[in-house]
Amino acid sequence: QVQLVESGGGLVQAGGSLKLSCAASGITFSVNAIGWYRQAPGEQRELVAYIRSTDSTRYADFVKGRFTISRDNAKNTVYLQMNSLKPEDTAVYYCNIKSRVGWNNDVSASWGQGTQVTVSS
Repeated sequence: QVQLVESGGGLVQAGGSLKLSCAASGITFSVNAIGWYRQAPGEQRELVAYIRSTDSTRYADFVKGRFTISRDNAKNTVYLQMNSLKPEDTAVYYCNIKSRVGWNNDVSASWGQGTQVTVSS
């Protein structure tokens, strides 16, 4: 059974940093592309960044230069380093396995609980 557990969220002031972790189990982690997504209150869930098995990465325009996604296959974990945080980054952040190549929200696992990120102004 595939399980994805997000952690590392919290309350931070604008301009601060957080590092999120996504621990995966029940999959052959190293061959999968993993994405980080977020959902703000009243908004649809959106893709923030993803990393492929080749370690190539893509980012949403609104986080480019501020967020960095990385993976540690030995730990079955994907990270999202978030710097220069803005109040508009406030959301619940989720990770999931991408089921289709490219910039889309298609995923292949059930959504976990996510981790709350709150950025105060």
